[in-house]
Amino acid sequence: MTAATAPSDLTGHLLIAMPDMADPRFAGTVILLCAHSADGAMGLIVNRAIPDVTLSEMLEQLGIEGSSRPDMPVCFGGPVETGRGFVLHEGDWPGAYDPEGEGSIRIGSRFGMTATLDILEEIANGRGPKEALLALGYAGWGPQQLEAEIALNGWLTVEATPELVFGTEMDRKWEAALAMLGVDPLMLSSDAGRA
Repeated sequence: MTAATAPSDLTGHLLIAMPDMADPRFAGTVILLCAHSADGAMGLIVNRAIPDVTLSEMLEQLGIEGSSRPDMPVCFGGPVETGRGFVLHEGDWPGAYDPEGEGSIRIGSRFGMTATLDILEEIANGRGPKEALLALGYAGWGPQQLEAEIALNGWLTVEATPELVFGTEMDRKWEAALAMLGVDPLMLSSDAGRA
């Protein structure tokens, strides 16, 4: 989807960084937008695992016993509040949504995000969502900032799928997201067409 055809609310869509992304923190990233409105946008990078950080180690640091999912990815979610954790999970997991909405949001019909320790305890004890990834930090944009970046061809957008977010290897998500648009990464070379 190009900037001209992008929906006004991109919640539940992926942002795919263009090859010439100027900000190195976002080079080669795929971001799931968790919220998007006139007030700005918030998302989680879903394709950048933090080296040498495991869920088991994080649970141990938090004093949470058990680990039924030691292989659950821990991602660099973005440069804002990098000490804060978010669990991105399948949208039909009922345990995450409390009636008050405290700590959890639904992201369209396919995803949810929870930012409480309760979900980590549920995951550690085997009762949490089947599909999930943990992100430390998030990416944020002020009012109209993301729209401006899209208009300047910094990002492509496509509706997110659980298969891509949870079922694709980290280092293949960028190419897989482009393939959803029918785009060959070689066609996006920032050097193409220059003499």
